[in-house]
Amino acid sequence: MADELTPETPEEEQPKKTPKQRKNGLYPAVSDELAESMRTGWADTELHGLEPIAQAAHTAARRETLSARFPGERLVVPAGRLKIRSNDTEYPFRAATEYVYLTGDQTENGVLVLEPAGEGGHTATLYLLPRSNRENGEFWLSGQGELWVGRRHSLAEAEQLLGIPVKDVRELPDALTEATGPVRVVRGHDPVIEKALTDKITAERDEELRVHLSEARVVKDEFEIGELQKAVDSTVRGFEDVVKVLDKAEATSERYIEGTFFLRARVEGNDVGYGSICAAGPHACTLHWVRNDGPVRSGDLLLLDAGVETHSLYTADVTRTLPISGTYTDIQRKIYDAVYESQEAGIAAVKPGAKFRDFHDAAQHVLAEKLVEWGLLEGPVERVLELGLQRRWTLHGTGHMLGMDVHDCAAARTEAYVDGTLEPGMCLTVEPGLYFQADDLTVPEEYRGIGVRIEDDILVTEDGNRNLSDGLPRASADVEAWMARLKG
Repeated sequence: MADELTPETPEEEQPKKTPKQRKNGLYPAVSDELAESMRTGWADTELHGLEPIAQAAHTAARRETLSARFPGERLVVPAGRLKIRSNDTEYPFRAATEYVYLTGDQTENGVLVLEPAGEGGHTATLYLLPRSNRENGEFWLSGQGELWVGRRHSLAEAEQLLGIPVKDVRELPDALTEATGPVRVVRGHDPVIEKALTDKITAERDEELRVHLSEARVVKDEFEIGELQKAVDSTVRGFEDVVKVLDKAEATSERYIEGTFFLRARVEGNDVGYGSICAAGPHACTLHWVRNDGPVRSGDLLLLDAGVETHSLYTADVTRTLPISGTYTDIQRKIYDAVYESQEAGIAAVKPGAKFRDFHDAAQHVLAEKLVEWGLLEGPVERVLELGLQRRWTLHGTGHMLGMDVHDCAAARTEAYVDGTLEPGMCLTVEPGLYFQADDLTVPEEYRGIGVRIEDDILVTEDGNRNLSDGLPRASADVEAWMARLKG
């Protein structure tokens, strides 16, 4: 990694100053002659006639809905800022979901501002960093300059792409400090913007904005559904990639599986939508096993829970529990088939007009029946469910909303989410599981260390549902046949 000159002050806070040099850089100074050389001799690279991004019409409609909800109020939605990983290296930037949902933009430091206009409407303005400055040397001296991290769009280019008037974000903090009237901001992403608004905002009012933007995403539009399907299709190919290299994973560790799926995510999408769970053997009983440093052994199961995130930041969330050898043992098949039967019941309960909880209740009922049937719990089943006794082995809820966040719409009111009613356009996961911990003395020894989860991404349709991830087999015999084909 190159190590020369970086600024000690963020470029947006010193637009006209020459960036400071790294404390221990090898070059002690920039001569006047070099500075003049770097200022001149560059071709004009401004882009013209750009077409709007695919979701521009959808983001405009979303802003109109937001405007109608909060008439007469200034609304401020930041993208967020780079976060330090260590010393002078940053984590890869991921813009705030609310910001991307309303703009389609994904650049750091961006801020969407909706200014109250006549008759209860708003004027939307997007505030972005302009291209890095060539006059003061920022483009080659700053650690976030163009020659270090790549070219940003100019403000004019961004305006064409996003379909929103664009201004220089470096002017925004002062403007917000002087602003009057009611203001709401999406908190937790940009401390500079929040500081500028500190005497104008309240936690209660800001939370209302966050909740509204979460609930606005409950029903997906046509663009979002297409992106979710794209994410799922790439995820299916990622699972196929993993099956083809299970022999290499056996020779190394779970990290070979993680790396294999990550390659597909980066080639076809933006990233993984969350940390991939590549849990072999008893690690499958740890719900969010993301260390992925354990052995992969023939005869064990692999619980792979992973999802590709598209370039527009919509993510899949799919789980399959695979026999590493290609064939389930009798006890593995018994447990797997129980979870499959449970998932079938859950998926069947997903339809418009049903309660959100219905698919969870249906899946849990099947699992409770199995646990009573196997003698692990004393019936009747209704008693087990009333007391939640099955949760020792089922552990988690049976699904959640899915979208730009893997656990999408998380800030929505309970009555609009888990106590709500399913509508066409909602997308959710159905993911029952059974987990018998390796140290659980209440179950027969043959059960211990076996964890099974099956998860699919389900779209509520006008007449029922559509399994977006049905490109991956689920029934145990179908899984074995699919693995055999992939392994050749």
